[in-house]
Amino acid sequence: MALPALEIVDSRIESWDIGFTDTVADNASSGLFVVGRDGRSLDDLEPRDVVMSLTINDEERSAGTGAACLGDPLEALRWLAVQAARFGDPLRAGHLILSGALGPFVPFSPGDRVTASISGFAPLTVSFEE
Repeated sequence: MALPALEIVDSRIESWDIGFTDTVADNASSGLFVVGRDGRSLDDLEPRDVVMSLTINDEERSAGTGAACLGDPLEALRWLAVQAARFGDPLRAGHLILSGALGPFVPFSPGDRVTASISGFAPLTVSFEE
């Protein structure tokens, strides 16, 4: 089952003066995520072909396709499944996995309305207070 999602990037590193080692230590700069409710079967969806538009306050700020994620989000998931099994912690039914970004991340401010429109899914909208 595929669901639309937004990953909120964040860092404990001041001013984003961050290198690779810092990123790993900072949990890959992952802050939060928001997941939509209405999923689609992978039988009804070609993940590499989806088109994504991210707007902030109705202004497009990022765009991309499923192909931006290692050529295919399912390829990213395959890689993760192989690595997880290799390290003795295989993926299991019920795990929620974010496959990767479909477009570049962009900053937003408290109170902004962020909407991800991904073809085949209802738009996913969120806003955050301070």
